[in-house]
Amino acid sequence: MANELREKGIDEDLITEALISVKQNEVENALHVWQKKYDHMPTSREDWARQARFLQSRGFGFDVIKKVLNTKKDSV
Repeated sequence: MANELREKGIDEDLITEALISVKQNEVENALHVWQKKYDHMPTSREDWARQARFLQSRGFGFDVIKKVLNTKKDSV
């Protein structure tokens, strides 16, 4: 993503700010996407894997997926 912005001539400072903003909101966005699809926490390894694959198919990385599925479990 950053390389594409650089190729289009976007200032490096703006790229840095945008990437920081995206990373800060990524867990929140993943949680929102997850909540739209699922109304329950994973109850088994298979269920966890299914939900993780769903989030992965939406473009979220494994570290974000772990935060969503594990943090959500702690708060329920």
